[in-house]
Amino acid sequence: MGNSGSRPVGPQVRSQFLPEEQAEMDRLFDALSSEKTSSSTSPRSFSLKALKSHIGEALPPGMVIRLYDGMRRVEVTGQAKGPSESVSREQFTVAMSHLLKGSSKEKSLMILKMVSATDGPVKAREVEKFTEDLVGSVVHVLTHRQELRGWTQKKASGPPPRVQVLAAQLFSEMKLAGGKNVQGPQHLDCKCDPAVIEDWVFRVHLVVTFLSVVIHRGFLLRLSLDLTTLVPQREVDRGQEFQSVLDVLSVIYVNSHLPREQQHRWRLLFSSELHGHSFAQLCGRIPRQGPCVLLLEDCDGHVFGGFASCSWEIKPQFQGDDRCFLFSILPSMAVYTCTGYNDHYMYLNQGQQTIPNGLGMGGQHNYFGLWIDVDFGRGHSKAKPTCTTYNSPQLSAQEDFRFEKMEVWAVGDPSETELAASSKSVLDANPEAQVLLQISGRTRHSDGLREVPDQE
Repeated sequence: MGNSGSRPVGPQVRSQFLPEEQAEMDRLFDALSSEKTSSSTSPRSFSLKALKSHIGEALPPGMVIRLYDGMRRVEVTGQAKGPSESVSREQFTVAMSHLLKGSSKEKSLMILKMVSATDGPVKAREVEKFTEDLVGSVVHVLTHRQELRGWTQKKASGPPPRVQVLAAQLFSEMKLAGGKNVQGPQHLDCKCDPAVIEDWVFRVHLVVTFLSVVIHRGFLLRLSLDLTTLVPQREVDRGQEFQSVLDVLSVIYVNSHLPREQQHRWRLLFSSELHGHSFAQLCGRIPRQGPCVLLLEDCDGHVFGGFASCSWEIKPQFQGDDRCFLFSILPSMAVYTCTGYNDHYMYLNQGQQTIPNGLGMGGQHNYFGLWIDVDFGRGHSKAKPTCTTYNSPQLSAQEDFRFEKMEVWAVGDPSETELAASSKSVLDANPEAQVLLQISGRTRHSDGLREVPDQE
């Protein structure tokens, strides 16, 4: 949906849509303005009642009202100043053009109209509420349209807690005048002027992405919207019932920080729920599988993990590169990237006498940013004040923690090398036997002798 080929749609109104896109906007407006509404509504406009009727259950009522208010507050030449009683074709076209194809400035002005009826600055708490409504609307519409791609939204009474957690993370990225972040309730009454909102929209790309999803899927536009890099396809071995520690919002957040070529697919390699509480099983399932996301839920309810940018290998040296990162999901969402202080990105070892046996990311031996001990179910996250490799704080509730749930997901498509490495032998069916053989120093004589699978 490029910006070339725009055409006028009314007096002093220019659309940024291509001709075929403008035709879709015209179709949608005609459908909205033909809805049965009150007699006071102009035949060339639509009411809130008509908008609610058209969208139905696809979006929460609060977001429908925000969209309507944003549209009717658009000022066009020839109309009286102030919000109109209904939404005209010109107002609708300008609003949709700005929200879907506008600059950061144009999008931010529409957000301000959706937040408040006043033209001036708004309070930070009003933007906070808008952000929560936006995040909640994304989950709502993807669930309604059955586009979760195998993921779920965790059920809970009241507002879904991870809606609030992700909304808080996005909102915390906003910088007030003077460059201060919005941290703590003392800043919620601070004023946010258009420049503050514009900067936020420009830097925090998920805000723009979420707006696009809400409009495309809420109105069910006949325009292309690629969700494959927003919500990756979830792949679990056939016949296995499995409830991930992550819900769809957590996945969207972590996935947004992965390299783009790895954002479209997550394939389960290991789950303590499915494969047992066994470090040997872990070591048998995750090496040579390409980039992975690993995550844990400790016994205090904290959810956290890391992205390994390279295939795991069992060896006594550090591995990986500066694309690796650690992250937190609960009680708050955050990503911690490499500092450049050292190259202790990834570590996976087994069967050594003098150096640690386990899986680690960041820090140093016996003082990792994230550590899973060979005594499976135990780990640590040490950071005083932060991890030297990732600048991460303590991720777990307790420095030395216990956990019941661990998952490892391969991300993106496996390479030819990784596919070859996953070809099965008798020992492949028993990862614990593989590890014991490796510890004893013996080789697998069948390695290198396997037949190449027939190409179908």
